[in-house]
Amino acid sequence: MKQSTKQYIIPIFVPHLGCPNDCIFCNQKSISGTKKMITKEEVEKVINYYLSNFKEKEEVQKEIAFFGGSFTAIDVEKQEELLQTAYKYIKQGQIDSIRISTRPDCIDKQTLKRLKKYKVKTIELGVQSSNDYILNRCERGHNFEDVKKASKLIKWYGFRLGHQMMVGLPESTKLDDINTARDLIKLKPKMIRIYPVLVIKNTKLEKEFKENIYEPITLNQAVERCKELVYIFNKKRINIIRIGLQNTDLINDPKNERSEVIAGPYHPAFGQLVEDSIWYDNIVDKIKKFNVKVKEVEIKANPIDVNSIIGHKKANIIKLKELYEVDIIVKPDEKIRIGKSEITILKTYTDFIEDDEKSKKVNKIAK
Repeated sequence: MKQSTKQYIIPIFVPHLGCPNDCIFCNQKSISGTKKMITKEEVEKVINYYLSNFKEKEEVQKEIAFFGGSFTAIDVEKQEELLQTAYKYIKQGQIDSIRISTRPDCIDKQTLKRLKKYKVKTIELGVQSSNDYILNRCERGHNFEDVKKASKLIKWYGFRLGHQMMVGLPESTKLDDINTARDLIKLKPKMIRIYPVLVIKNTKLEKEFKENIYEPITLNQAVERCKELVYIFNKKRINIIRIGLQNTDLINDPKNERSEVIAGPYHPAFGQLVEDSIWYDNIVDKIKKFNVKVKEVEIKANPIDVNSIIGHKKANIIKLKELYEVDIIVKPDEKIRIGKSEITILKTYTDFIEDDEKSKKVNKIAK
């Protein structure tokens, strides 16, 4: 899940005003924290702030990303204004590229020509599901055929294609989510974002939740579904750039009275939970291959992976101890590649029993 090329993102949040549709799960004003259209002066202020805090000696790709709304659905003059402002920094050599996110039914040849003129490199489409029934149920206002047409057009014009999908949509099963992933793979996106559905205030989904029409999936279900999707996308080498909504002042623990989230599989480090779970499965598989009752093992891994192996609040260490009675010792080793590990048996149950017997004999003699 980690990106191979380090990238420095400058996020510009564009409000929901341009979107022609109100999906039942969406309140973009809450999600983006933006309630009015951003000005070019505000865009410059954000960009300058990020650039001033950037370490000049560090070689990374710098990208301005217009997030939070359907960029190509806002007024064309406003699009031009925002793109011109961002493009100025590309011409000055301070920024490498521009990224936008939008709806599949807000893409056409004229729009893509406009984006091309301002050196936009990446276009992310909010797909959510490949199931037309579910898209209609969520009042998306487009079907999957629109996604296919837009994706092909985006790639034909030479843009990098990204997709965004959601798990736990109304009436969507685990199989539906898996089928969406498989359908998106056929369209060959370069990247993917995966968002578990959260119930946000002032949405139609909130009303359904309160009327017991919609029941969100649990945190564990969301982690397991997303983990399954990670395996599927990784197998096809599609870069997963985010799992779970960004934690903000408004999108946080439902117990917080200021939070716009009232229910659903919220966690401040949701993506980390998924990665931890993947590591847990990996460790269990390797231990089982030893074909011996293991009591204590040592795991060497790249320092970047150590926390994921241990798990959030030591969850993996605790679970392995409770379920398999295995003690884990994790040691960082920079020689090991990121995503890889080396496991060594320190003690089997036979060793443990023999040591226990020796200890009993020594105690008996001592008495």
